[in-house]
Amino acid sequence: MAFVMIARQALFQLKSSTSVKACVKECKHDNSKSHAVQLPEKTRNSSVLVLGGTGRVGGSTATALSKFCPDLRIVIGGRNREKGAAMVGQLGKNSEFTEVNIENVDSLAAALKDVDLVVHAAGPFQQAGKCTVLEAAIETKTAYLDVCDDTSYALRAKSFKDKALAANIPAITTGGIYPGVSNVMAAELVRAANTESKGKPERLRFYYYTAGSGGAGPTILATSFLLLGEEVVAFNKGEKIKLKPYSGMLNIDFGKGIGKRDVYLLNLPEVRSAHDVLGIPTVSARFGTAPFFWNWGMSAMTNLLSPEFLKDRTKVQQLVQLFDPLVRAVDGIAGERVSMRVDLECTDGRNTLGLFSHRKLSASVGNATAAFALAVLEGSTQPGVWFPEEPEGIAIEARELLLNRATEGTINFIMNKPPWMFCYYTLKKVLQFRTQVVEITDLSGGFRLALKVADCSEVYSFEDIRENSKPP
Repeated sequence: MAFVMIARQALFQLKSSTSVKACVKECKHDNSKSHAVQLPEKTRNSSVLVLGGTGRVGGSTATALSKFCPDLRIVIGGRNREKGAAMVGQLGKNSEFTEVNIENVDSLAAALKDVDLVVHAAGPFQQAGKCTVLEAAIETKTAYLDVCDDTSYALRAKSFKDKALAANIPAITTGGIYPGVSNVMAAELVRAANTESKGKPERLRFYYYTAGSGGAGPTILATSFLLLGEEVVAFNKGEKIKLKPYSGMLNIDFGKGIGKRDVYLLNLPEVRSAHDVLGIPTVSARFGTAPFFWNWGMSAMTNLLSPEFLKDRTKVQQLVQLFDPLVRAVDGIAGERVSMRVDLECTDGRNTLGLFSHRKLSASVGNATAAFALAVLEGSTQPGVWFPEEPEGIAIEARELLLNRATEGTINFIMNKPPWMFCYYTLKKVLQFRTQVVEITDLSGGFRLALKVADCSEVYSFEDIRENSKPP
């Protein structure tokens, strides 16, 4: 549905931008190499325990930390000594393995001894009854970070805020890639809107795409199945609403390297935290995968299996064992590309987005989690338990650095751009040439953007991508 407001917004954005050339240039990011991190002297030789360090998420986090900061002592925590030894062999001399059972208080206490920060990547977090690692971290006065992607667990972790404050312990929950980096992207979009817009932020939407299992293996498969057993919580004009999981499909453009993908509603913690922390009245989150038949299968599971079945961790693990060989086979074909798109709309018609795309989820989730870990070690997190978008969790002045680290290796990273410019980025024909905006005409049904391409002129019309008629 084309509409006039997007043209007016385009004109507004051009007037408020420092230059047209800066606005229409494709976002560039230096992905040639990892940049070594020089930690403050008092934390330069810190020790970081990565729980779940033999798994895909924990292992990639440990690898990223080692590359970012070779001086760190990295302790791989897990149950499998053989896998632990292999991981230590990859990381080198500044690493070691410790056997730990996160359900056992004594085992946790022993593992946390002489550790400065614990990164909890031993999911899945769905249907976990207690925050045993966070409690142990507070008890041993150890800084804490988790990659939780479950709303109930995240809210339970937040309930330990006062205890962490009393123990003078900084802690971040939901500090991975999504949620995590996506929360920080949302916070920066809102901050820019509050500074530059006359209107108020009113609608925030998270869109996620991962090819196959993203190379993350059984854990993400279990997480996906467990989420299908949860009602989706979203917010519409300040009202909390509950929706069916894996419903409300939208076809979203994730830009170059990803393209348009179908995404579906899921119950994710950033919806609640963004609504509460950032004060956005309408918030929702959607996720999609590929090949397309995985989306069909996920939708079918919500219709054929009861919520009680999908909430049962034992039964879900049995499902994972059944599907895992097939998923791994398809992953070899589908790859593991990942993309996040965050859209913000304001009451004055200003619409902006953030976009993050990477060829490998296994690498990008490591960079993202490592970026949060380094921020904690650098003192960007205050005592207490915080969500990533809270300034006490990641200080506002530290967000840019965190995003720079988290986005290393991305094939596309855009922040705080209007959707019409994003559409412009994705026109491959235009991107092959040096372009200049020469005219924007307000039409009754939409708008026309005239571009000067080399020695000729081209005129393009863009469709509205806001999907105003859709539910949150």
